[in-house]
Amino acid sequence: MTVMIPFAEADPMLDWLALTDALAAGHQGPKADVADVFLYEGQNTLLNRSAWIAGLGLAVKCATIFPANKALGKPAIGGAVNLFSGTDGALEAILDFHLVTKWKTAGDSLLAARLLARPDSRNILIVGAGTVGQSLRQAYGAAFPDARFTIWNRSAEGAEAFRQAFPDVTVAGDLEQAVRGADIVTSATMSTAPLIKGQWLQPGTHLDLIGAYRPDMREADDAALQKARIFVDSRDTTTHHIGELKIPIAAGAITQNDIIADYYALDQFKRHNPDEITLFKNGGGAHLDLMTCRHILDVWQARG
Repeated sequence: MTVMIPFAEADPMLDWLALTDALAAGHQGPKADVADVFLYEGQNTLLNRSAWIAGLGLAVKCATIFPANKALGKPAIGGAVNLFSGTDGALEAILDFHLVTKWKTAGDSLLAARLLARPDSRNILIVGAGTVGQSLRQAYGAAFPDARFTIWNRSAEGAEAFRQAFPDVTVAGDLEQAVRGADIVTSATMSTAPLIKGQWLQPGTHLDLIGAYRPDMREADDAALQKARIFVDSRDTTTHHIGELKIPIAAGAITQNDIIADYYALDQFKRHNPDEITLFKNGGGAHLDLMTCRHILDVWQARG
C-alpha cells in the first residue's frame, strides 16, 4: 500500500540531527546511480531527478517551475517525490516536494557544519532571507543551540520579515561587517556574482554555500576558495555543473585537487586546527533526496 506523506503532518515529526545521521549512514553504503532530465516550454521547466541506491531503493523527484505564477499569486514551484522499493519496485510512498526539499537542502549543509565548523561556534550569519534561509535557521539552531544568529538580505523588507519569523535574529545592515564577525556563514541566495569576499573571512570561519545551482551562479569569490579547505557533498553534482566551482576551476584559480573530499569520503571531513577556514559547497542531488525520503518514511512509519 502506497503511503502519502504531506508536509503539515510530517514536518513536526522530523529532527535535524537524526536526519544528518541518516545522510551520513547513507554515504557509507554503495554509491548512488543518478540521472536528471529537464524539459522546457518557454520559461517553464519540468525537472526530474532520479536516484537508485542498493539497500535504500529508488526515488524520482519531479518539480515544475512556472515563474509567471508569482504574478498570479500562485506557487512558482510544485512537485512530488516518488519513493520505490529496491526489492520489488513497488511504489512505497509519495512525499510532498517541499517537505523533502526543505529537509534535504538544510540537512545537507548541516551535516558538513557538524563535521567542519568549530564546535564552539557562537555567531552564525545567514545570507539570504528566503525559504531556505528559514530552514537554515532551524537546522543550525538544532546543532548550535547556544549560537546567536544574524540575517543579511539584499532587501530590508525581506530581512525584517525574517526577523518577524525569528525574533531572536539580528538584522545586519553591512554584509562585510557581518561576515567578519561570524564563526559560520551560510549563504542561500540567487546571486550570479560573488557576494562574499575571501578577504572578509576570519581565521576559523566555516563557509557554507548553497544558493548557486547553475553554471553561471556563484556566491563567493576566488579569494574565498583559495583561503579555504574545500569540501563538497558530491563531486559529480558540483564541479562540472555549478559556477561556484566550475568557473574558478576553468579560470585556473583553483584545481580539482583543491577539493579535499565529498560525502563518500566522510572520514576526510575534519578540521585540522581552530584557525583554518573551511568551505562546503552544497550541490544537492537526487541521491540526497532518496536518503532523505527513506529517513522520512522510516520516521513516519515508526510514529504510526
